[in-house]
Amino acid sequence: MCTPTLRERYVNFYTDFAFKKFFGTEINKELLISFLNALLQGRDEITDLTYLNTERLGTAETERKAVFDVYCETTTGERILIEMQKAEQRYFKDRSVFYSTFPIRDQAQKGNWDYQLNRVYTVGVLNFTFDDDDPEYFHHEVKLMDTQTHKVFYEKLTYFYLEMPKFVKTEEELVTLFDKWLYAIRNLATLMERPRALQEAVFTRLFEQAEIAKFNQQERMNYEESLKDYRDMYSVMKTQLDKGRAQGKAEGLAEGMAEGMAKGKAEGLAQGKAEGKAEANVENARKMKAKGYAIADISEITGLSIEFIENL
Repeated sequence: MCTPTLRERYVNFYTDFAFKKFFGTEINKELLISFLNALLQGRDEITDLTYLNTERLGTAETERKAVFDVYCETTTGERILIEMQKAEQRYFKDRSVFYSTFPIRDQAQKGNWDYQLNRVYTVGVLNFTFDDDDPEYFHHEVKLMDTQTHKVFYEKLTYFYLEMPKFVKTEEELVTLFDKWLYAIRNLATLMERPRALQEAVFTRLFEQAEIAKFNQQERMNYEESLKDYRDMYSVMKTQLDKGRAQGKAEGLAEGMAEGMAKGKAEGLAQGKAEGKAEANVENARKMKAKGYAIADISEITGLSIEFIENL
């Protein structure tokens, strides 16, 4: 079987193949630990983790199951879900919350149990935006909050959403390890060599594992299939976006025409009324002048100038 030659040196991080290779395999566990520690910024220090079964069933056979991209547990009991979202879904927030219920329920113990839970983190790496109000706000950290006091109500459940299209830092602007990880995730497929800013040991491992030329035949085939799926999804998403823009433009044009016609009609009516009133004033002034009314009185009543009335 012949396969096409790929022009990229490194894999596309957004493909299922690459994401699970880097973050979902025991051999590359250090990559995931580094990324999570950079994300958590010292809140929890992860020294090791165990990968858990990514397919979770409901409490009954008839209940819907969930299949995660990466699901793991730290040595101190925290449960972490990591999902790569390549395209916007209508109810992606609902899906994220639904998925977070599984690592919560997984902690239930038989027999006597006081309901104490360990922390649960849900991490969404999003290749789309859902908050267009602020083009620079891409790193969302969401918790349960008391709407009256604006204080966090429950510390042990956290959702991280990273809107990757909004991360536009250049290599020269990278400061933190977290910056560097996001830069690598977004730009890996377009790089032809390892950036000088990414010299930490963990990135040595990343770039070694990401180089397509080092894949065996099966890995190469799997990656090409995953890349095809990604490109197909991107094409569908772009087509829908273009259609949406075209429809929005057409609707905007129609709405603008309707508004313009309505405005023109209103302005025409106003102008007609004004012209009609002016003509009526002139006619009244002519009649009053014929009957001998004083010019000054006619001017005061009609609003016409004395000079205009004298020339009638």
